[in-house]
Amino acid sequence: MANFGKNAPTQRLLITGASGFLGGPLSQLAQAQWQVEGLYHRHPIEIPGATCHRLDLTDAQAVTAWFEQWLPDAVIHTAAISQPNRCEQDPDLSYAINVQASETLATLCRKAHIPLVFTSTEQVFDGQAAPYDETASPNPINTYGHHKLEAEQRIWAIYPAATLCRLPLLYGPPSPHGTCFLQDFLARLRAGQPISLFIDEYRTPAYVEDVAAGLLLALNHPGTLLHLGGPERLSRYDFGLRMAEVFDLKAHLIQPCRQADVAMAAIRPADVSSNSQRAMALGYQPRTIAAGLIATRQRESA
Repeated sequence: MANFGKNAPTQRLLITGASGFLGGPLSQLAQAQWQVEGLYHRHPIEIPGATCHRLDLTDAQAVTAWFEQWLPDAVIHTAAISQPNRCEQDPDLSYAINVQASETLATLCRKAHIPLVFTSTEQVFDGQAAPYDETASPNPINTYGHHKLEAEQRIWAIYPAATLCRLPLLYGPPSPHGTCFLQDFLARLRAGQPISLFIDEYRTPAYVEDVAAGLLLALNHPGTLLHLGGPERLSRYDFGLRMAEVFDLKAHLIQPCRQADVAMAAIRPADVSSNSQRAMALGYQPRTIAAGLIATRQRESA
């Protein structure tokens, strides 16, 4: 199996969504092996050691022209509209970015014969038969899941050598490139404000830098479907209690609730916890929730 990028820092790795919560850390981590070219759209960024470019991925002609100018050696496509409620409220924009832009990149990577890693989601499942491994049959119940599944199918129809990685709920420290749900939770608890978290929605959260490392690993496994979930299944409420313990916050401010108690534009699957043994067998090493939260706190106070 080819080991793309190893000992070849002059090779260009294109990372879309470099201004995002995942794309930023990925752009930094990848520099050990790659010359990183990061793409952003609306949020200008500077990543030390990387070159950042503004590009609208929904403009297929502009993307093609950029590709022909810069000639990347591999692509990791993290750019997406990943908020289920936003996808439900603006399905046309979701389709343009999550499906059509992905299709454009798959076509370009096929023509160039270069590795492509696409970031999909655990939301392709309906939440009724967890934990899900790569052999499970997708059955999305919201627009985000439908669009990501269609993107998976279209990418492999165009370019069977592409690698598909389904990602879980991500958490970790804030950075200039983005934040996650954790920062909002911490801010509210530190202000003495209660938060309500679901006791009937289960996930396998993963520390963002571990998933970034998993995506780089995936470049070495063309034509593969991988789940990059964390090692522990727990509810959002239980995650909140773990967070309160690590950050020395008042656990009584975390109040249990159910999905039915909160009006949301997008239906949420009850349990999309992942079985990620296939990726782990290849070297993916997601840390435990406790270790990830401790690392987040240490980075926050550094």
